Amino acid sequence: MHLSLRTIVLILLGGGLVLGLGFTAFRTEPVPVDLATIERGMITVTVNAEGETRIREIYDVSSPIAGTSLRMPVRVGDPVVGGETVVARVEPAAPAFLDARTRAQAEADLHEAEAFVEVAKTELVRSREEEKYALTQFNRSTQLVERGASSLTRLEDDDQRLTIARATVAAAVAQLTMAESAAQRARAALIEPEANQRGGACCLELMAPVDGVVLSIESESERPVLSGAQLLSVGDPRDLEIVADLLSSDATRLRVGAPAIVERWGGEDALAAELELIEPSARTKVSALGIEEQRVDAILTFTSPPAEWAGVSDGFSVFLRIEEWRNEDVLLIPLSAIFQRNNAWFTYVVENELAQEVEITIGRRDGIHAELLGGVEPGQSVILHPADSIAEGVFVAERSALR
Repeated sequence: MHLSLRTIVLILLGGGLVLGLGFTAFRTEPVPVDLATIERGMITVTVNAEGETRIREIYDVSSPIAGTSLRMPVRVGDPVVGGETVVARVEPAAPAFLDARTRAQAEADLHEAEAFVEVAKTELVRSREEEKYALTQFNRSTQLVERGASSLTRLEDDDQRLTIARATVAAAVAQLTMAESAAQRARAALIEPEANQRGGACCLELMAPVDGVVLSIESESERPVLSGAQLLSVGDPRDLEIVADLLSSDATRLRVGAPAIVERWGGEDALAAELELIEPSARTKVSALGIEEQRVDAILTFTSPPAEWAGVSDGFSVFLRIEEWRNEDVLLIPLSAIFQRNNAWFTYVVENELAQEVEITIGRRDGIHAELLGGVEPGQSVILHPADSIAEGVFVAERSALR
């Protein structure tokens, strides 16, 4: 039986259709995955920490005397010029009010002091008269000795008496001065507060120690203060530094001069900084979980132009990425493409649309990529975030190609 060409074609088409339907019915659907290509690039390992800005030099202005701090002539944020701007005024303390008993004692002290003054004056008059008499005797003895009518011994005795008399006068003058000072002190004890305010000295004006702005004021209102009490603080907001609280184990991996990126400071673009100092002494600090940690402060300086961080001032919060290590040309693999098993690292490589598990060797990591040291070649595709459905030999397809 001979079949026509048309029949043969129809038979072939039907068979192909049956085979296609069978393949479609029994083939495995590919697992949708996200892929990344292994490429060379730069990797930077950083130590990340919260930081705070602070003015490098802050000057506290304190009251040098006890008294009353008058209402502040400046406010927080006011610019000041060192040695010119008056930042505070302190009025000397007024004497306390006297009760009846204290006043009576003070008046008695004054009367006693005035009596000592009179005694001292009388003693001064007596001593001066003795000095005059001693001088007269000395002059007479000198004339007699010159005429040969008296002995030299008498002249020496009169000279000694004159010297003693003159010393007595000097002591009497000093005694009178002491008595007058005691009387003046006794009168001062009786001065009332109102009298002191009317006739007392003017208030003490305190000048700004440096150019800058007023950072803080203890109290703007008038108030009594003790000697040494802090009134306000002054600093230059252009002289900023950043202090970061680091674990001591992280600080040992950093070097002075390491570059840093300053983020979350309030501006759109990140700022540049440089590690200036790691303080030599650490301290023990208890974390929020109750774990004792050794912490150390790292000091950084802005390297970005001041115009870029003009809005930053003292006590602002920032986030720091301090560079620990950098390599400009390494093979990179995303951290989301690798997983660990039995202390070894693995990834899934896609070959001929099939997943292949490959053991790899990695180096440093930066939180996004890892340094790929071996196991996968450049240009190969690896699966990101492999799910439990991914295994050796599983048929996969890129998710974007299935849409």
